[in-house]
Amino acid sequence: MITHRTYINDSMFCADYYNLRNFLIELNAPRLHFGDWDWLFPGGWLDIGGMEKYGFWEDNGKIVAAATMNEYAPGGAFIHTLPGYEYLKQEMLTYACDNFRKDGSLQVIITDCDRAFQQTAASRFIPTQDRESYAVYNIGDPHGIAYTLPDGFRVTSMADDYDIFLYRQVLWRGFDHEANGEGPAVIPDEDLPHWRASMKRPNVNLDLKIAVVAPNGDFVSYCGMWHDEASDSALVEPVATDPAYRMMGLGRAAVLEGVKRCGLLGAKRAYVGSSQQFYYNIGFHPHSTATWWQVK
Repeated sequence: MITHRTYINDSMFCADYYNLRNFLIELNAPRLHFGDWDWLFPGGWLDIGGMEKYGFWEDNGKIVAAATMNEYAPGGAFIHTLPGYEYLKQEMLTYACDNFRKDGSLQVIITDCDRAFQQTAASRFIPTQDRESYAVYNIGDPHGIAYTLPDGFRVTSMADDYDIFLYRQVLWRGFDHEANGEGPAVIPDEDLPHWRASMKRPNVNLDLKIAVVAPNGDFVSYCGMWHDEASDSALVEPVATDPAYRMMGLGRAAVLEGVKRCGLLGAKRAYVGSSQQFYYNIGFHPHSTATWWQVK
């Protein structure tokens, strides 16, 4: 018997945090991957209060379908079902329209090869030009993954060289904040607990948080990897390289080291939400695309 309920948000790592995570592990989709959930939710990227609107459909107490909100753009929705429960998507779209709208607007992302879902959505939604692309690295034998580094540079992990300030700095510079005139990376005293907790929480394997260290000791490239022994896939998120150190193979080294470590833990593939040539050049292949559909 299918029943519907909403997310019970009674603590940070509550039962429904894990219930949704287990659903995403079983779903094993490149988007929304359980690694996205691990990265975004406790990392402070999500509207925690809004999570109480997440809709769950359960079969004898097990989540078989979930409607969640887009973490980056309010008014967006993700609609996912396990195989065999696709018939719930019409009801889920109605739920999203009733609960997830922002200023009267709503978008839902639909994989471009999912013709049945497109047909279901077409009565109320229309496709837009906004698309997402996903790539996959088929790991094979992880021992065969290799890369080189310039003299004086080395690879480390947060398990071996945990430094929250260097971590913050490489992400700040790597995403061009300093180059865009926003000044050097700083962590205000009031934000320190959040940044320190970002790496010290459930489902974070510090051995999979990879940094390339420059001769001066700075982290100059970074790749975060997400893996769980219950899944045969891993997720790449985020990747950043200091602009002063680009085009040196450092980002390649960070990503491939992370993929290799996940492979050694049992992952058969690694996903990344990107179509950048950088990923194709280091061995990723196009996997799938999805389009944001706007409510009419």
